[in-house]
Amino acid sequence: MGLILVSNRGPVSYRRGGSGELEAVRGGGGLVTALLGVAASRPVTWIASAMTPEDVVVWRRAAGGSIAVEHDEHRLSLRFINADAQAYERYYNVIANPLIWFIQHYLWDLAVAPEIGEHEINAWDEGYVAVNRLFADAVCRELEGGGAESDRPLVMLHDYHLYLCPALVRERHPQAFLHQFIHIPWPQPDSWRVLPRRMREAIMNGVLANDIIAFHTDKYVRNFLLSCEELPGVEVDQERAVVMTEGREVWVRAYPVSIDCGYFDRLTGSAAVLEDEERIKAARRGQLILRVDRMDLSKNIVRGFKAYDIFLEKHPEFRERVTFLALLQPSREDIREYREYRRRIVAVVEAVNGRYGTAGWRPIDMRMQDDFPCSVAAYKQFDALLVNAIFDGMNLIAKEAGLVNTRDGVLILSENIGVHEELGEFALSVNPFDLEGQARAIHQALTMDDDAKRRRAGKIKHTVRKNGINRWIEKQFDDIKLKRGGES
Repeated sequence: MGLILVSNRGPVSYRRGGSGELEAVRGGGGLVTALLGVAASRPVTWIASAMTPEDVVVWRRAAGGSIAVEHDEHRLSLRFINADAQAYERYYNVIANPLIWFIQHYLWDLAVAPEIGEHEINAWDEGYVAVNRLFADAVCRELEGGGAESDRPLVMLHDYHLYLCPALVRERHPQAFLHQFIHIPWPQPDSWRVLPRRMREAIMNGVLANDIIAFHTDKYVRNFLLSCEELPGVEVDQERAVVMTEGREVWVRAYPVSIDCGYFDRLTGSAAVLEDEERIKAARRGQLILRVDRMDLSKNIVRGFKAYDIFLEKHPEFRERVTFLALLQPSREDIREYREYRRRIVAVVEAVNGRYGTAGWRPIDMRMQDDFPCSVAAYKQFDALLVNAIFDGMNLIAKEAGLVNTRDGVLILSENIGVHEELGEFALSVNPFDLEGQARAIHQALTMDDDAKRRRAGKIKHTVRKNGINRWIEKQFDDIKLKRGGES
């Protein structure tokens, strides 16, 4: 079956090469990597936002239609939507991030924020609604142009940017099969009461226009079903994980996303990774603690460094014998809360390094960069990996690093992130708000006996390989086929 994939960020973005020609560059983020696995297995048309001026040039040349893309051995059709700059700003930087993102990650300090006034209401109507309508128009044009090869074409939408799109498509193409994967946590129902009624009702009605709604964990499925009962008040069958609405049955399912193990097997031996790995080895002082993250509030970076501070205070014997390597990618710096969080990260690093550092040793080696080969090299060399997010949809870093690590490194894992359902029993579980508990976990990881480390690391590698990206894809298509009544 052919399919239409829809996401805010596309598989490639365009830039000018050295001689001025347009060239495609693979899009960033774990979502693009996961979805390219879908594109490798069947004909795909991918609809995404034009993110750069060069993307807009491509959009104009295609007269708003689809273009053929060949990149990294993937072949697909790509259709950009080109939103007005102000509409996109409102859609992305006012509503999707931070308003919805903060709700779904429990980040709002409700005593003081958010305050939903005229600015936010206008951003909803003129940004989030308007851009979702552009996406729906693009989907409908593909459906009307034969972009899917079935009497009931398949449309797979992704994430929180597109909550309104399914209902807009369903209204015009009731025969389409709509599947939406939500890659971030789905919170408890009361969290949504931050939004005015018409906003939260539009979100729920939009999502419920799908045939299948997918999450990473059973916990998010349960929270969504409770939200359906309490917010729109529709009928829910908890046992079957089904919502009944407007004469339709909507399936709600968990499919834990994973990684392409073969890709990482090849990458670990690449020249770029090996060069970075030699530099990391040369700079090693005894043991290495690692974190690799975007500088997002949900990642809990500041508390992780504070826990390390406590660890160094309580265990001075580790000073100058351990380094905390933090590879951090700046994120969403056009949003005030993110700029402020970056300043807090820098301040705590300077404090820890000032308190314990010596002429030849920095307790925290923080690098602000987007350098994936360096991250993979560090994955191979860590003795303890700290993944302490406040809440996270899945977190593929824990899987990537656990797969390629060569030192039987110990995973320190927040109990509030999706990957904990799969890997928690092989990790040291921590509460992301408990600094003392995280400090103890760091000490336990660095002093664990070799046999225990080997058993844990082996279980993580086995679990990741068993539940690779192909299984994630196959389980979804098995359920799609089942719900479609066996249609191929």
